Amino acid sequence: MPRRAGQRLRLPLRKSLLGRLLAVSALVAACSVAATAWLAVQTTSGAIEQEQGRNLAADTRVLDSLLAYAAEHPGWDGVGATVDELAETSGRRITLTTQSREIIADSADAPTPAPALPPQASAVVDPLSVTTVPGGGTGADARSVTSGSVTIAAPGADGVQHSGSDRIDPRAVGPFRLPGSERAALRRAAEEAVQCLGRSGIASDVVEAASGRPRIQVVGNDPDRLRESRCSTDALDTPTRTEEKALGALNELVDACLDRQGREGVRLDLDLSWNTAAEPVPATAVPVPAPEPSISVPQEARPTAYPTPSPLDSAVDRDIASCVGIARQEQLSSYVASPALLFIGDPGGGAVPGFELSPANTAKIIGVAALVLALTVGASVLAGVRLVRPLHALTGAAQRMRDGEEPSQVVVAADNEIGRLAAAFNDMSAHRSRLEEQRKVMVSDVAHELRTPLSNIRGWLEGAQDGIAEADATFVSSLLEEAVQLQHIIDDLQDLSAADAGALRLHPEPVRIEELLAQVAAAHQAQADASRVGLTTDLPAGREPVPALDADPVRLRQAIGNLVSNAVRHTPAGGRVTLRAYATGDAGAEVVVEVADTGSGIAPEDLPHVFERFWRAEKSRNRRTGGSGLGLAIVRKLVEAHGGTTAVASTVGQGSVFTLRLPAAGPDPIGTAV
Repeated sequence: MPRRAGQRLRLPLRKSLLGRLLAVSALVAACSVAATAWLAVQTTSGAIEQEQGRNLAADTRVLDSLLAYAAEHPGWDGVGATVDELAETSGRRITLTTQSREIIADSADAPTPAPALPPQASAVVDPLSVTTVPGGGTGADARSVTSGSVTIAAPGADGVQHSGSDRIDPRAVGPFRLPGSERAALRRAAEEAVQCLGRSGIASDVVEAASGRPRIQVVGNDPDRLRESRCSTDALDTPTRTEEKALGALNELVDACLDRQGREGVRLDLDLSWNTAAEPVPATAVPVPAPEPSISVPQEARPTAYPTPSPLDSAVDRDIASCVGIARQEQLSSYVASPALLFIGDPGGGAVPGFELSPANTAKIIGVAALVLALTVGASVLAGVRLVRPLHALTGAAQRMRDGEEPSQVVVAADNEIGRLAAAFNDMSAHRSRLEEQRKVMVSDVAHELRTPLSNIRGWLEGAQDGIAEADATFVSSLLEEAVQLQHIIDDLQDLSAADAGALRLHPEPVRIEELLAQVAAAHQAQADASRVGLTTDLPAGREPVPALDADPVRLRQAIGNLVSNAVRHTPAGGRVTLRAYATGDAGAEVVVEVADTGSGIAPEDLPHVFERFWRAEKSRNRRTGGSGLGLAIVRKLVEAHGGTTAVASTVGQGSVFTLRLPAAGPDPIGTAV
């Protein structure tokens, strides 16, 4: 990417490692929140619905039981046992109070202070006006209990809902309740009628109403066969004394109500139908719970003898029906318990638990999801910054190195992948610095090594030109010596360059190391004699022969010869240089060649540098003892080209031992190698 000098370009956030890490973290967090919310809704919605169904069914039973108690008792005395039983069965706290919230009965433990009642009652228990609390609906079909935010209708004693404007519980019969004698007589008559119908092939059964009056429940939908039956039910249609007395009192109350409205009186029948004339007319039934006819059949199969109640079409009928309802409430008021407030809650005092996704709950869910997302993104930002900061430092250091600035070290914060990368970068930077320093030193050394012989040659030639030096044999010998030295330096540099480039060619062949050492010793015997240094090979008789090598004999002689020449040069007169070879490793898999001397030795701090180029133990670069400084570097390269290694051990004042380790020849000699 193009950029101005010294300017560091930063990647866009969408392409950077930090941006990608944040995007992935946000996506994972969003998916986690969504999946968790979906799973929670799916797994809990069914359980909540079932729990609500059980709660509402239990509340329905509670209300129905208390309505039954109120319809059958003139007061609430003794209702405590019923409340406790209902509370134990339903697992609720049930509290019954007066209209002014005075406690009538409470299932909460008496020794413990009872929790405060909720502001709104669950239902009003009034058998003369079965309805719901405000908001729960009205009418006889809305007799219900409120649980939480749901209203449940409570069935009557007959198990069905009753329609119409009358809201009196069917179990509130008051003075119409039959004594035992009348009930037994009607029961016998009903059983005789059932037997008669059975002989005619009509299935039926006896059902007892709340007042104790039996009625015949016909099974099936064959009204024609019912009409053809000769079974008499007159005894069941005739009011008893108790019913006549109660019906007469009710009729008087109805007539008084009609008189106040300017209407004529009526005559009520046992089923609460009425007639306004002496001759019977088709009955107009009050659409309220009332004593049942003696025989009942399914609605769609009722015979004409028991007509379906007709709607109240006229104003007169509506007034009469209203007065009948008022009269019934007035008549039953002394037989039923007074209205009471019903509170249904959990034992801890709270409302019955329910589920409602209100705006507050929605906001809570959104807030929790946002918090999870924020925490995830925050953690990702923190981790991403800690991850990217060392990468930025590495990038900056690499760019500075590319721009030619001094290599710098980056901080290794921890022992992790990035920390190890930073450590490797620091090592590379230090190695590069060393190589650069070595390059500069090598250039200086090469220039120095080449300058010395060239200066000598130039000096001799200028002296000859000026007539100072004669071109005799000594003159020619000096020029030849300097030219040979210059040629040696150039050859050594060429060998090192070829080795570094991997272009050093070898011509391997089977080599006996004993013969090669003898050749090297013979070649350097004259130099050793001139320096009065003993040069020997340590190959005693009787020792097992050293395995053959698969090596280039010329290059191997050059490497060992450099070591011998260096050892003779640094060994004082009277000293000794020894060449030895032996096998080591499993089955002699490695050949070790040692060149030992009794010279001046090498200081411990200089040992790591002896194989470096242009390195001399004597910094004065004395050519008599120092050489060019390339011999040992060439030895290492040649040995490494053969697959071997070099090493040195030395003691100052006692001498040095240079060791070459070379692999022995395999069963099949190798070919030409590069």
